Amino acid sequence: MKPPLDSPIFFNRNRVFRVYTGGKLFHDFFGDPPVDGNFPEEWIASRVRALNTNSRDDRDGLSIVEGTDTSFASLLSDFPREMTGNTGFDVLVKVLDSAVRLPAQTHPDKAFSRRHFGSEHGKTECWMILATRPGAKLYFGFKDGVTSADLKRAVELSEQKNDLFTSLMQEVTAQRGDVWLIPARVAHAIGAGCLILEVQEPTDFTIQPERWCEDYRLSDQEMYLGLPPEIALECFDLSRTGEAVIREGRKIPVLLEESAGYAREALVTYRDTPCFAVTRHRLETARCSVRGPATFVVTEGEGMVSSHGNERALKKGDYFFMPVSAGEAVVKTDTGIQIIECQPPGDAID
Repeated sequence: MKPPLDSPIFFNRNRVFRVYTGGKLFHDFFGDPPVDGNFPEEWIASRVRALNTNSRDDRDGLSIVEGTDTSFASLLSDFPREMTGNTGFDVLVKVLDSAVRLPAQTHPDKAFSRRHFGSEHGKTECWMILATRPGAKLYFGFKDGVTSADLKRAVELSEQKNDLFTSLMQEVTAQRGDVWLIPARVAHAIGAGCLILEVQEPTDFTIQPERWCEDYRLSDQEMYLGLPPEIALECFDLSRTGEAVIREGRKIPVLLEESAGYAREALVTYRDTPCFAVTRHRLETARCSVRGPATFVVTEGEGMVSSHGNERALKKGDYFFMPVSAGEAVVKTDTGIQIIECQPPGDAID
C-alpha cells in the first residue's frame, strides 16, 4: 500500500551505537535522560546502514517512518518521483554528542571510495556546533610540515595510548553556533564535549588509525575498514594542512533573505561543495514556506508546521523530511523557532 506522501514525514527516534561514549547533551536537545553511553548519535532521515562490528540488526542506522515499519530507504527506492522528483537523496544528517575525544580520522573522497569500497560516495561533511561542555575542542587538519613518516609513527605509538596525534593536528576551540566544512581526506577529530549537527555524504566510511578510543581498543577492521594499513593511510591528504585548511573549513553564515520576523541564511552552499547545501531559517513571530526534497531539523524554539490541512507542533529536537509530492509546507511561530534545512547534492549557480 502506498503511504501518504503529501505531508512532512516524521520518523521514530534512531540512536545509533558507536564505540565512543556520549549523549548526555541530548537531554537539552531531545529531552533524553542526561547520561552518557554508547548510543551518542541520532541518525536523521537515514538511508545508510551503520558499519558496526558484530551488529545483529540488518537495519542498524536506517530511519523508520513514525508509526510504521517502513524504512526511509524503501520509500526512496519505491517512490522516487514522489519523494525526490527522481533526483535521489544522497545526504545523511546526524546529531552527535561526544563525551570523549574521538580518534584522529579522515574520510574518503569519491575516487577513493570508488576504488576501494565500490561506492560512488565519499564522506565530505559539515558540522554545526549546537552546544558544548566546558573545554570543548575540535582538531582540524594536520599542522604544516607533517609527513607520512610522522603519521606512521603516530599510528605505531597509538598502540600504547600515546596522544601524539593531537600534537600533529591543529586545535580549535569549539564554540556554539560555529559552522565547519570538512572536505574528504582532511585529518580531523571531534574533541570531548561537542553537541554537533552533522550533514554529510551518505556513507559510514571512516579511516581512524589510532588504536584506542578512550578505553576502547579498536580492531583493525574498525581502523582500516578491511584495507591494508598502508593503503588506508593514503586516504589522508598530507597537502591539506595548516592555516589554509582552517580558512577553507570555517564557514560564516550569509544572509539570503530578511523580512519582518524572518531571516534565511546560507551556512554551506553548492559553491562550497556539490555534496549538499545547508540553510538556516530563523523565525521570531513569523512564518515561512519550505519545500522538498530536504531534511529539516528544529534546533531552537517551537512552532507549527502545516501542509494540506494537516498541522503538527514542532519543538527543539524534532525533525522531518519534505517529499517533493507534498509541495509546500508552512512553518509558523509566535515565540521563535530556528530550523536547519539540509538539501541533497546540487550544482553551484553563478
